[in-house]
Amino acid sequence: MQQIFNFLFKNSILLLFLLLLGVSLTLTIQSHSYHRSRAVTSANAISGYVYEQVNTVEEYLSLKEQNEALAGENARLKKMLFNTQDTVNAPEVKIPLAMGQFAVIQSKVIRNSYSAPENYFTINSGIKEGIKPDMGVVSSLGVVGIVENVSNGYATVLSVLNPKFELNAKIKKNNHFGTLTWNGKNTGFAQLIDVPRLATVRKGDTIVTGAESRIFPENIPIGTIEKVYMDKKTNYYTLEVRLFNDMTSLGHVYIIENKDRDEIIKLEEETTNSNNEQ
Repeated sequence: MQQIFNFLFKNSILLLFLLLLGVSLTLTIQSHSYHRSRAVTSANAISGYVYEQVNTVEEYLSLKEQNEALAGENARLKKMLFNTQDTVNAPEVKIPLAMGQFAVIQSKVIRNSYSAPENYFTINSGIKEGIKPDMGVVSSLGVVGIVENVSNGYATVLSVLNPKFELNAKIKKNNHFGTLTWNGKNTGFAQLIDVPRLATVRKGDTIVTGAESRIFPENIPIGTIEKVYMDKKTNYYTLEVRLFNDMTSLGHVYIIENKDRDEIIKLEEETTNSNNEQ
């Protein structure tokens, strides 16, 4: 208490000046409409600036929740997209097609390797979210891998940047297909091999998933043709494909379940076995 009195005594002149200044400003503002309007405008400007800064901080702190919400919405939209029949150049079909073949589950990459000879990445979804081996994994830009191993809360994914990765893919403009794989050289490119020589191929043509894949829906983007090589031994094209995805920077991803996959595999195995018995 004594320190407070000492402070007031030492600064009494300054405090008296500030008090009189405040009284004079108050009387001036109250007695003159111009000064009063200017004071209100200044107060509004200051409060507006403060509110704007507070709102900016709040928006920044809520970015994580907003990103999660957007990723969830993307998952719902992708499910609708994957279950929509492609009508481009398709004949009219009078019999209704079954819908809902593909389910989409949102997830996030928590670890990613891209410099090893055989690359994998880990996602933070597993058995409890419905993840199973051999499900396709895509980002907002296209194909990134296939689920290999699953635990209760996590899963490892065979990356496109892995020589073990193989996928039926096609040239979008003419439907000529081949097998997508990786030669282990460049993280920005994969190779589409065994493309028939009859196919018309040009740099810039788009490569998408083929209809023969049991894992991915047809026409999921993969990349564009960068270079064309002719294999003299097989007389087939090998296409250097520039990937749409930056495989060194993966965030939110979407896992695709083909709910008819087991049925298709079982039917094909039964057909093969019956033909072998004949």
